[in-house]
Amino acid sequence: MNSKNKTGRNSFLLILTAFIWGIAFVAQSTGGDALGPYTFNCIRCLIGGVVLLPVIKLLDALHLTKQKPETKKDKKNLLLGGIICGIALALASNLQQMGLYLGSSAGKAGFLTACYILIVPVLGIFLKKKCGFHIWMGILTALAGLYFLCIHGDFSLGFSDVLLLLCAFSFAVHILVIDHFTVLADGVRLSCIQFFVCGALSFIPMYFVDMGHSISGIYALGPALINPQAWISILYAGILSCGAAYTLQIVGQQGMNPTVASLLLSLESVFSVVAGWVILGESLSPRELLGCVLIFGAVVLAQIPKRK
Repeated sequence: MNSKNKTGRNSFLLILTAFIWGIAFVAQSTGGDALGPYTFNCIRCLIGGVVLLPVIKLLDALHLTKQKPETKKDKKNLLLGGIICGIALALASNLQQMGLYLGSSAGKAGFLTACYILIVPVLGIFLKKKCGFHIWMGILTALAGLYFLCIHGDFSLGFSDVLLLLCAFSFAVHILVIDHFTVLADGVRLSCIQFFVCGALSFIPMYFVDMGHSISGIYALGPALINPQAWISILYAGILSCGAAYTLQIVGQQGMNPTVASLLLSLESVFSVVAGWVILGESLSPRELLGCVLIFGAVVLAQIPKRK
């Protein structure tokens, strides 16, 4: 596959990832309300890891694994990458949940979280990953679009919003770590390990916050765990949002500029608004439509080939 075709394929995989994540906002909203945010996060990550185990076996059996770990160095890179990715993912997702738990609106949470599209290229400068002028213009256009899409009314920062900015920083680190390890390890195995690490780390706030660090809190969770409606949300988030989408992200980021990848992934905000409109019957204001158009424009701008 030539470079141009590979870039097109990877761009499609990242847009598909953003689409699945955007739809998952609906699942996260209903599932988080039923189980508690950290319980939902813990269970869906563990499901994501379990789902990928047979996928790894199948790919190996069909000889489709491109970077199967053979040497001790390969296994070390895989384990190290999976652990670091899992830590970054756990920090990002749980900081986001804590920001929402402490009172940030969903719109502001979406905007502040998506600020990783600005943090990625800034951190990339220190890693000698420079961006062209058109990509910087795309970033600024996307930020403007996200503001129109997510922010309604006055904009001010509180403690919960600071947590969301830390969440954005963690997602930026997650993207850059993936960029580093995708050339060193098998993407599906990397994704599988990161889910088990994220699920294990998410158990800590799950026990202390959702369960109230008590036996009675654990028993109180029982009725929610047998609620079929909650499991529809858990299974979507675990199988598709985690198992499929995060794996697609890792595969799609191979050879991609991490800043361009972050812009493509920011389409998640657009897809989440569209999903709310189609599935939940929410209305779209002219301001939100303008935000969607600006974000799409930014993604197209970032895809323009750089002149040699």
